[in-house]
Amino acid sequence: MKIKSTYKIREVLGEHIVVSQGTLNVDMTKVISLNETAVLLWNELADKDFTCEDAAEVLVATYGIEKERAMTDAGKWIEKMKECNII
Repeated sequence: MKIKSTYKIREVLGEHIVVSQGTLNVDMTKVISLNETAVLLWNELADKDFTCEDAAEVLVATYGIEKERAMTDAGKWIEKMKECNII
């Protein structure tokens, strides 16, 4: 899977939000805000094809958590990104 290239992260007033670049008639009532971990995963995996295991490896390397927990957390992040049609 891959993060769609039309989406970018921008920092606005200390919050990291996802914006769709070059899209007309965007629904501005839906704002996607990312926490630090979601931003980390985005930055590490943007512009690459990746798997849940790739995302989990980023979490293990960064936070030193167990692989099982990292797989669960990475899976949740991926599902949220899919729900928002970003991946």
